[in-house]
Amino acid sequence: MTPRKPFTAVIGAGQVGATTAQRILEKGVSDVVLFDVVEGLPQGKALDLMQASPLEGHDRKIFGTNRYQDIEGAGVVVVTAGLPRKPGMSREDLLSLNAKIIKEVSLNIKNYAPESKVIVVTNPLDLMTYLAFKTTGFPKARVFGMAGVLDAARMRFFIAERLGAVPREVEAVVLGGHGDLMVPVSSRSFVKGKPVRDLIPHDELVKIEQRTRDGGAEIVALLKTGSAFYAPASSVCEMVKAILNNEKKILPVCACLDGEYGLRGIYFGVTASLGAGGVEKIMEIPLDPEEKKGLLLSAEKVRKGIEELERMMGTAK
Repeated sequence: MTPRKPFTAVIGAGQVGATTAQRILEKGVSDVVLFDVVEGLPQGKALDLMQASPLEGHDRKIFGTNRYQDIEGAGVVVVTAGLPRKPGMSREDLLSLNAKIIKEVSLNIKNYAPESKVIVVTNPLDLMTYLAFKTTGFPKARVFGMAGVLDAARMRFFIAERLGAVPREVEAVVLGGHGDLMVPVSSRSFVKGKPVRDLIPHDELVKIEQRTRDGGAEIVALLKTGSAFYAPASSVCEMVKAILNNEKKILPVCACLDGEYGLRGIYFGVTASLGAGGVEKIMEIPLDPEEKKGLLLSAEKVRKGIEELERMMGTAK
């Protein structure tokens, strides 16, 4: 099967990768090439998804492969390959385990899909996105990470749950590193245009912010043998759609900073316009003093993580 261009290549056919492929197909966003190193895994999942197409009513196609050559021509490459967190494991614990995987994947993307936009999903997100950027050598606008869309969706749901509201009517922003020091921006969160701070008592809102930070860990603790994949897949699909349809949609994205918020040279969660060029513009939003303090603290942790990664990979200057 030859996929129709522009198509999306998904690297990694585990729970996140396969569900991402499903979302992209069933929403009619693009054809998909699903890659994995395990023989039979992407082929089997692709066949299963194609057999669902008469029932789902879409005409998109998916091709499962163990050959990197088959991602050639992809408009977007989504990287989900890597090991998931286990109970009690922080995202940073995954650093040494996943860095080697991401480096190999990135070299193959550079070789076979040199014009693609790359969305990294593998944790620790900020560091793996930085590594993919360095390894591919692509312009920074074409390498970015999925984190903020997911974190904001979790916060939107928690706010909606508390207020008995419809989740899609809730607006929320989450900035910073994807982990314990992410920054839920309650000052920019609204329900049908009304500020969340006027609707939820401060102490309850603080708990919602903390639950947002712990959103992934909460699911890991419940599942015991895996991590979240439904909401991450929906989040990736939202980003892929914005790129392939050139929507210029404003979304929270892990992007390379060049002076925004006074920060430079790190990959970090910010709001940005996503379109055919990838990250086309980063938007700074007003923050209250506590949010700005939290953002700088998160940035420092990410910067230290990058320094550790460079030492580990032998790339420190």
